[in-house]
Amino acid sequence: MATIVLSAIGAAAGASVGGGVLGLSSVVIGRAIGASLGQVIDQRLLGSGSERVETGRVDRFRLTGASEGAPVPQIYGRMRVGGQVIWATRFKERVRTSGGGGKGAPKQPEVSEFSYSVSLAIALCEGKITRVGRIWADGQEIASRGLNLRVYTGSRSQSPDPKIEAVDGAGNAPAYRGTAYVVIEDLDLGQFGNRLPQFSFEVMRPKQAVANAVNADPAHGIRGVALIPGTGEYALATEPVYLDKSPGRVVAANVNSPSARPDFNTSFEALREELPNCQSVSMVVSWFGDDLRVDRATIRPKVEQNAMDGRGMPWSVSGLTRDTAELVPLQGGRPVYGGTPTDQSVIGAIQKVRQSGRSIVYYPFLLMDQLEGNSLTDPWSGAGSQPILPWRGRMTLSVAPGQSGSPDQTSAADTEVAQFFGLARVADFQNGSDGVNYSGPDEWSYRRFILHQAHLCLAAGGVDAFCIGSEMRGMTQIRGAANSFPTVAELRTLAADVRLVLGGETKIGYAADWTEYFGYHPQDGSGDVFFNLDPLWADTNVDFIGIDNYMPVSDWRDGEDHADAGWGAIYNVDYLKSNIAGGEGFDWYYASQPAALLQNRSAISDGAHGEDWIYRYKDIKGWWSNTHYDRIGGVRSGTASDWVPGSKPVWFTEYGCAAVDKGTNQPNRFLDPKSSESSLPNYSDGRRDEFIQMQYLRAMIEFWTDPANNPVSGSYGGPMVDMARAHVWAWDARPFPFFPQSTNVWSDGQNYYRGHWINGRTASRSLA
Repeated sequence: MATIVLSAIGAAAGASVGGGVLGLSSVVIGRAIGASLGQVIDQRLLGSGSERVETGRVDRFRLTGASEGAPVPQIYGRMRVGGQVIWATRFKERVRTSGGGGKGAPKQPEVSEFSYSVSLAIALCEGKITRVGRIWADGQEIASRGLNLRVYTGSRSQSPDPKIEAVDGAGNAPAYRGTAYVVIEDLDLGQFGNRLPQFSFEVMRPKQAVANAVNADPAHGIRGVALIPGTGEYALATEPVYLDKSPGRVVAANVNSPSARPDFNTSFEALREELPNCQSVSMVVSWFGDDLRVDRATIRPKVEQNAMDGRGMPWSVSGLTRDTAELVPLQGGRPVYGGTPTDQSVIGAIQKVRQSGRSIVYYPFLLMDQLEGNSLTDPWSGAGSQPILPWRGRMTLSVAPGQSGSPDQTSAADTEVAQFFGLARVADFQNGSDGVNYSGPDEWSYRRFILHQAHLCLAAGGVDAFCIGSEMRGMTQIRGAANSFPTVAELRTLAADVRLVLGGETKIGYAADWTEYFGYHPQDGSGDVFFNLDPLWADTNVDFIGIDNYMPVSDWRDGEDHADAGWGAIYNVDYLKSNIAGGEGFDWYYASQPAALLQNRSAISDGAHGEDWIYRYKDIKGWWSNTHYDRIGGVRSGTASDWVPGSKPVWFTEYGCAAVDKGTNQPNRFLDPKSSESSLPNYSDGRRDEFIQMQYLRAMIEFWTDPANNPVSGSYGGPMVDMARAHVWAWDARPFPFFPQSTNVWSDGQNYYRGHWINGRTASRSLA
């Protein structure tokens, strides 16, 4: 108590004024004075008798205002700004009184606690912006949802804020048209020590959309995105999920940013605001394959750990629980991937996206999880170990076609493919309260994988489109007896089954690799040409031609003496556009690696029948608008395939380019040290280059939105390539910038910097 403390201090002070008898008297006097002062303070703090205690009261506030003649900032891209207060209310004082006496009760001190709030408007910059991202108060990032915040983008038609109008009166409130600003209503100042903090805001102002023009800038031109990572047990959960790490220690599994909201919600809000014209979301959900040989492979959901489960949302997929599921393999003590999203989280994410007014393309995804040192025979080489984390497109027979002892072109190939697809039926799945259960044959097959996903979409209320697979190139080229293609036949059956589950309103398709969609040309000297996927593309249950489009759009080298140097720079959008339906894969090809080094280009032509397009993987228009005839032994069949020219739209189920030097030379290349597929694009020096990524997107959007390049079909009345269903790879469901920066949470964060991600990049502006 202050009485005791100040009594001791007073005694010490009294002793210092003299010695002897006088000194002793001084100690007594000092103690008395100190005790008296302490008693006064005690009464003020603790109350005594009729004393009143006031806490938190402020006599004067200072509010920073806009300075006369202060400049209005112009923002280009993404920037952090402080802004200027352009309007504020008087400070509102609130008093809460407690204590005092009651009849028959001891009299207590009456305590009055003061708190303050204020409403204010802060001008940010010249409009028009797309969003306000992160917010800082006194340098510390804070959650925006606790601020009662309204953002005005600075449009020329914005209306006055209702709070300003309520205070100043109707007709007296300016709309600040052309100025982007925020209004914070009834800001509680207690959290800031009863003072107004210094605010700063992350503002995004990409290149402005132009009315009645092709808006190819990524911020306005992107119409669809692929939502990754497809893994993470609670990455898609729209509610916070908590894990008991240890007794007394509870952590959120899916809240990893100061927004204090689930990661999916935070990232999806950024998607809606940063890409305002993005109306289609391809939702990626992954299971795991464990062998490149289809007769031995299993496909199943897996978990990251089995020590703790999510409160309120225990992990459950296809009847498995955390205790019964297999673990994702570890590398360096950490899972190589996140686990499969729990069914309940997938249902919630689908519903959230649909509630936003956006369409859903559901995209089941197959990841391979073989690690170094596995003892699985490689079907392509015969080696005693399969590649590390390989591409699913390498899945094939027990011995790959072209290798000695391969069952390709025999009935044994049909048997192996049938074993991979399995026997699961539509009736084997039941929708439960927390996901989808399974009661069919004891198998982890491809049919179980896909039909589970279809029932999951049904449980969520349906989706707009559904992919029955993607990039199964090694399998769709498998031949059974009599040049049949058993994987294509199985996919047709699967499409019919998915139709039974999801009904006639859902679009169904297959996402072919860009080297796969147009046909199969065995490199065995036979001269064969097969339009092997045509029975699938022509099937009545298939509504679109899906292409994962990573075709090269440049052949750039360093220096000034290479073949394309006349274009000036790889960033030239006209140069990139010239290679979308031209250049390598359309006009010419390299016959060998030495030819590529010397840029000795061989023309692509069909001398026999003048159908050059059958050898041009880039000639989507030629493939789409012509009747198809197989060639066996180089002889053109007299019977056309089932494909009807121009009968169905093409969707780019994936397209994109890595943010790496010369990424447009090979947009399909990516860097991931864990994977055997990791590599740089041709002739790249490996530097991070976000500009080439954005120029690639501009070129693709400009080219395919030009009617001269994208004819309209007479069958369905739409364009050949539906850019409303072109999905950029990729937007991450983990919130930027906490992904990629939080590598202690997400081990793949370092891959972002030179990868295909567009989070945090689409609002950027070039120096020009």
